[in-house]
Amino acid sequence: MRLPKPIIVLSDGTGETAEKVVRAGLQQFRGHLVHVRTYAHVTRPDQLNSWFRVAARQKALVVTTLVSETMRAEAARRAEEYEVVYLDLISDLLSVLGTYLEIEAAEEPGLLHAADETYFQRIEAVEFTIKADDGKDPRMLGEAHIVLVGVSRTSKTPLSTYLAHKGFKVGNVPIVLDRPFPEQLFDVDHRRVFALTIDPDVLQEIRRARLKAMGMGRNVNYDDMDYILAELEYAEDLFRAHRDWPAIDVTGKAVEETAAIILGILHDRGLIGPTGDVSQL
Repeated sequence: MRLPKPIIVLSDGTGETAEKVVRAGLQQFRGHLVHVRTYAHVTRPDQLNSWFRVAARQKALVVTTLVSETMRAEAARRAEEYEVVYLDLISDLLSVLGTYLEIEAAEEPGLLHAADETYFQRIEAVEFTIKADDGKDPRMLGEAHIVLVGVSRTSKTPLSTYLAHKGFKVGNVPIVLDRPFPEQLFDVDHRRVFALTIDPDVLQEIRRARLKAMGMGRNVNYDDMDYILAELEYAEDLFRAHRDWPAIDVTGKAVEETAAIILGILHDRGLIGPTGDVSQL
């Protein structure tokens, strides 16, 4: 029986950035068996000494994001002392940035997640998006940075939530067969509205899974193919009437991929600045 190989992530902040990078890298190694443990707020040399000693005993890889030059030097020293495989994710980045920007790094842990103006804008966006979800209050659409339109199970809610964590107020409008659309939808800045489409066979699978999860029987037409095709055609009629709404096929796309497409279009239209990842997801 193979035991998982341990990876210890050490950070003087939350450790989220380091863990994300490690897990992103691990995606490139099929069939791996790894146990990743993240330890945050490692700010003292004695803490480093303890974790490197543990790593030596477990034959673990140690990955760090330490912004303090003193702590980075200490980590390198302990790695050599305990003969631990060690990766410093941030040292080269800070060095190159410092040279390029011609200033010294602040060396203050946790700045990415500091409660600054951007953080509070993000909180406001999340609160707005929750209230505007699933067309609950169409009057809010005029305040939205992004409006998503699509039939049920086209990822409107998870996509809205993801974008909200990036600081965007998002409203979404469900399309239901033969149900009228809210008038406020047509008063929104058309450059901010996005139409979501999906393959009908995939949609049927998703809806069937949803009904099963909810414990509902087959006595509804929610997953009936004729109903799905009629509903998608109803949506297409709306989209054809508003060709300035970019249509995005979400079939097989991750939420992050669809979000990147939307933000790219908004950027090209001059409605937002550069689309860096400022989220805390």
